[in-house]
Amino acid sequence: MQKILFLFTVIALSGCTANPTKSNNLSPDYASKLSQKLKHKPKKSSIRSVKQKLLSQYNSWKGTPYQYGGLSKRGIDCSGFVQTTFKNQFSKQLPRTTEQQAKLGSSVSKSNLKAGDLVFFKTGYKKFHVGIALDSLEFMHASTSKGVIISKLDNPYWQKNYRFSIRP
Repeated sequence: MQKILFLFTVIALSGCTANPTKSNNLSPDYASKLSQKLKHKPKKSSIRSVKQKLLSQYNSWKGTPYQYGGLSKRGIDCSGFVQTTFKNQFSKQLPRTTEQQAKLGSSVSKSNLKAGDLVFFKTGYKKFHVGIALDSLEFMHASTSKGVIISKLDNPYWQKNYRFSIRP
């Protein structure tokens, strides 16, 4: 009796490890697409951890004054804050200037923003500003008037000056 129970358990458990993309019931096209989805689907926990890392960086830099060309806690500018955040939190090297950062990655719509996406604004004749999205509602950045802060994307000033977003 114990042998039968053991054999039944082994057979039942072996079904749990089957690869669904190698099943004979799936067409090769469908199996390939399913396999790609399974490999590349972002996990909610990874999105949360990106936001947690961003908030950790923010808490460390909150209130740091704006200084054009600055890269320290004595003063930092918007692109420097973005560069420093990605280096410190994600070990990812981004270019130093807003203009260079704007050429990275792929375009993403404002409604599809995720934590870590870069948001760009036109704030003057030849002036651009960059921040890091926390979600589709808020972004963190080095403000010229308030230093490192979190702002709402639906704030009338930011709505009016929003230009585009990218996923680096």
